[in-house]
Amino acid sequence: MDIGSGSTKPKVPRPRQGSPAVLAPDILEPFQQFFATAAIPCPYVSGRSERKLIVELAGRDAADFYDDLSRAGFRRSHRFAYRPACHNCAACVPVRIAVESFAHTRSTRRVRNLNRGVAGRLVAPRAAPEQFQLFLAYQRSRHRDSDMAAMSYADYRNMVEDTPVRTAIAEFRDGDGRLAAASLIDRLDDGLSAVYSFYDPTQDRQSLGTWTILWLVEESRRLGLPYVYLGYWIAESPKMAYKARFPALERLGPAGWTPVEIPG
Repeated sequence: MDIGSGSTKPKVPRPRQGSPAVLAPDILEPFQQFFATAAIPCPYVSGRSERKLIVELAGRDAADFYDDLSRAGFRRSHRFAYRPACHNCAACVPVRIAVESFAHTRSTRRVRNLNRGVAGRLVAPRAAPEQFQLFLAYQRSRHRDSDMAAMSYADYRNMVEDTPVRTAIAEFRDGDGRLAAASLIDRLDDGLSAVYSFYDPTQDRQSLGTWTILWLVEESRRLGLPYVYLGYWIAESPKMAYKARFPALERLGPAGWTPVEIPG
């Protein structure tokens, strides 16, 4: 499936590695309505509060606008882009994999070998009952106390189909054709963004969550895209620890996108 790469406006030059990630004034001018949410308990770090800066993605340039927002650390949910805006906390660090620099480690080779019989492909962003059943099994096993565990099929359909940008679903099927994992993704002008992934919770030994990311790295390489955006890494959150294990990881900080130094 081709999820598109076209753009209708001149692109702002991409920040070089190590340069600050800023949004040019001409990009922000048509989109002045940024809002901060009220503080709620942080779902990742106990005892802290979470606030977000959000903006609606609307109009014919929504995809182009989101390309630039992604480089500035924003993520997407439905028709809105957001990023953390918490007082006295910078625990949520945007991270991405630099595809050209990616080289398998012993750990990622093991995951790749375990899943040689699992085939991935991109399909249109259309909800299907098969996907929803897998999504529900994953939520009830891994996040049973979250709001997502109570989502209806209509909620899931909105999550998948309510998109103003270039979106697809990566489906992963085993040798029998059974859906083993899926990942909702956005295509950016410089990479693929993993919006939300889920997998069969009974197949822990397969490391399917890691496999979906490894597949996206190879798909980005095939498409000639330099990055795979993984969202936020939180060092203090066990749920997010896995992201730091990927090779060629970069983080967004005050100096821009720089390599993540993993203690050896």
